[in-house]
Amino acid sequence: MKDITQLSPEEKVYELGRNNFRLGMNCAECAFKACIDGGLLGDFPPEVIALASGFGGGLGGKRQLCGAVTGGAMGLGLVKGRKNPLAKENMKERVDELFEDGGVYDTFYRYADEIEKHFGALTCRELVGKWLESGEMDTRERKKFCQELVGFCAKTAYKYAAGTAVEGTTVESAD
Repeated sequence: MKDITQLSPEEKVYELGRNNFRLGMNCAECAFKACIDGGLLGDFPPEVIALASGFGGGLGGKRQLCGAVTGGAMGLGLVKGRKNPLAKENMKERVDELFEDGGVYDTFYRYADEIEKHFGALTCRELVGKWLESGEMDTRERKKFCQELVGFCAKTAYKYAAGTAVEGTTVESAD
């Protein structure tokens, strides 16, 4: 692993995520743990990583939403998620808190959108499809791809959690 002491916080999280993958953690665990170990999110007991374990391989190997995307979103949620969803007075205020410009969904939408624009997809099946179809999931090429994906998701989550992401994209209400 690179000497991470000389890296920017975002690059540090990127390298932590990649290294976690090399250590044999699943994609969701890698991204989530990198976000936690990056220092922005506070101090958590080591057992908290268990929250991410089932999301690897696109939710238990089902190849649905990429585990790295999910793990990064979990790290982002520790900073930008609602700590008390019932804190608002009524249902309209609670829903508005999710959908308003700069609200909870806006942040997560922009996080996912950045990943999708960079890699072309968000599902594990689409991201690793060529290796799935050819039966070559154990190849060095696929592992390097997933390692890069994990690092990118962790770094992107950190960027949005730290508030250093560029504003702009918003999510529409699903009314």
